[in-house]
Amino acid sequence: MEETIQGLQIGIDNMWLLVTGFLVMFMQPGFALVEAGFTRQKNTANILMKNLLDFCIGSLLYWAIGFTIMYGDSIGGFIGMPDLFFMSDGFGDNYSDYADLFFQTVFAATAATIVSGAMAERTEFKAYLIFSIVITVLIYPISGHWTWGGGWLSQLGFHDFAGSSIVHSVGGWVGLAGAAMIGPRIGKYKADGTPNAIPGHNLAYGALGVFILWFGWFGFNPGSQLAAAGTDNAVAIGHIAVTTNLAAAAGAVTAMLVAWFRYKRPSLSISLNGALAGLVGITAGCDAVNPEGAVAIGIIAGFVLPFAVEFIDKVLRVDDPVGAVSVHGVSGAIGTLAVGLFSTSEGLFYGGGAKLLGIQAIGVLTFFVWAFGLGLILFFILKKTNILRVSRRIEEEGLDVYEHGESAYN
Repeated sequence: MEETIQGLQIGIDNMWLLVTGFLVMFMQPGFALVEAGFTRQKNTANILMKNLLDFCIGSLLYWAIGFTIMYGDSIGGFIGMPDLFFMSDGFGDNYSDYADLFFQTVFAATAATIVSGAMAERTEFKAYLIFSIVITVLIYPISGHWTWGGGWLSQLGFHDFAGSSIVHSVGGWVGLAGAAMIGPRIGKYKADGTPNAIPGHNLAYGALGVFILWFGWFGFNPGSQLAAAGTDNAVAIGHIAVTTNLAAAAGAVTAMLVAWFRYKRPSLSISLNGALAGLVGITAGCDAVNPEGAVAIGIIAGFVLPFAVEFIDKVLRVDDPVGAVSVHGVSGAIGTLAVGLFSTSEGLFYGGGAKLLGIQAIGVLTFFVWAFGLGLILFFILKKTNILRVSRRIEEEGLDVYEHGESAYN
């Protein structure tokens, strides 16, 4: 009987990990639709191609070496021991190593695809392939090892349950470095530096993409429990699903209200990004905060989002076509810090003192320096080799035909 029960637990946990991994994989078309909808028609095929290839490259290279760099035996708490071509077919806890590999692979692909949105409409396709490789093999696995792989940040007590910083901020900060290095799109800024609006071509795509991402997030966050069998896991999964959903809803409503007050219109695009900001923000602490805390995190992320977009666009003069840096980088940092405030066990607002908040701040700063710093080096090299940005003619006429020989709209 005991052996039968154990077999059932293993089967349930294994299936949970795989099904939630399938949901996270479905976030790829969500990202593709958001990025395509928020950019111009002439670059749609290029956007879709990038989202296809970063998942394919991520799957191959994360299996080949990225997984062991992230989860191999720790070398000084900084990096896992690399081992080529992960071949184990044993069991970790209550799930197979291959199920674990698949679940972590779809997370790695998410970090890479964030960058494509920040650099959309002017990046050479071959440059995109190069930095997708570097993110999958180097930038993401090493930073992931510091936390989920048992590295130095996890030893400090840093808490990022499903990746507000590890996945989203890392992608956002690399995207910020890339967008700054490649420069704005032609026509984005006037001679006096005032930004021009360059609207996306299909908000229906953008809205559908956000709903798909919202749906996929129920794999992203509850799946990070990594188990479903037993009462404790069942309760935790339900709790995480509720906090995830509430933060997204609060983020969308708050961003809408800010836009309505500030721009005199309840903007759809800002509201959609507000939902994503809430989702990114809650990802670090979805297991550690109560529903009220989740709503508060969503409100903060949704409130900050429009101002972050303005600051990056008008003050830094960095052209981010889809708001990826604000949604993923800024909201990821906010959500990571919020754990130190709203965690019901260790948070400042619940009598836990400022220790956890300080540890979270160290993590946020570390991820920024790592991802933004390596991003600058990577994109500086690509720029100096003249393969980062397409020519003026290609950018003006569209990347679809020149880069891929086909158009999304014939």
